[in-house]
Amino acid sequence: MLHKAGFVSVIGLPNAGKSTLNNALAGIDLSIVNPKPQTTRHRILSIVSGKDYQIVLSDAPGYIKDPKYKLQENMNRFVHSVFEDSDICMIVQDSKEAQLLGPEIIKQINAFEGPKILVLNKIDLANEDQLRLLTKQWSERIAPDHIIRTDALKKIGIDQLLQLLIDHLPYSPPYYPKDQLSDRSYRFFVSEMIREKIMELYQDEIPYSVQVIVTEYQETKTKTGEDLVRIYASIIVMRDTQKAILLGKAGKSIKKLGILARKSIEKFIGKKVYLELTIKVKKNWRNDERMLKYFGY
Repeated sequence: MLHKAGFVSVIGLPNAGKSTLNNALAGIDLSIVNPKPQTTRHRILSIVSGKDYQIVLSDAPGYIKDPKYKLQENMNRFVHSVFEDSDICMIVQDSKEAQLLGPEIIKQINAFEGPKILVLNKIDLANEDQLRLLTKQWSERIAPDHIIRTDALKKIGIDQLLQLLIDHLPYSPPYYPKDQLSDRSYRFFVSEMIREKIMELYQDEIPYSVQVIVTEYQETKTKTGEDLVRIYASIIVMRDTQKAILLGKAGKSIKKLGILARKSIEKFIGKKVYLELTIKVKKNWRNDERMLKYFGY
């Protein structure tokens, strides 16, 4: 049986639902999801494999039209990079959002020589007039090969989108082992899960000023022989006041954060977890090229 495999670039504005869509296609939550824009900061590959196909979804951060600091500039570079070596371009549009991608990205999409699929996502929040207008506006800008409507949260249109992607894949052997789900390590996903809980628990100022680094990840055993993973992570903030907010009165806030993060990590890796969090202040790290490089941006 002939095998298909290829790379799909996933493009869209912040909060278009790209990560939710990727998770729905992959059948597992690899990208963290939150209503706050700019939740995704890195380029993450989600690998979707079947018997005779493999789809490698490249989930980039949402494109930021007016970046305010170097971190956002570097996040935009991830967006531009997803076009490299892609076989299919998938543009994700929030159906209730009138704003479209800017001319710089539109130009790159039009220069892309492979199939272009426009996904109108979150259709449950839009009416037919909005959907028709978005279809017209996008058709005038990029002339997509296909337009499909989805609701990633409710799994509406996901099977049809998956089949459409498979149909357009080139014939190729798989690029990754069939049981591999991503190009990222457990350390990366652990740091993202901790950051996800920070976004859930704290007000806007804190999540956008935070970076999480896993400093140690040790697989060991409990005294009774049960699998145990010891994880030590540092939460980086920019100001002492942010550190105080994360800690909370008598350390109650960070204790709650640790409990919620540990539960998510245990569910993801399927093992008992010991999690220890520390907070460090690195002033203005979002504009420090050396720090950004260390954090993987």
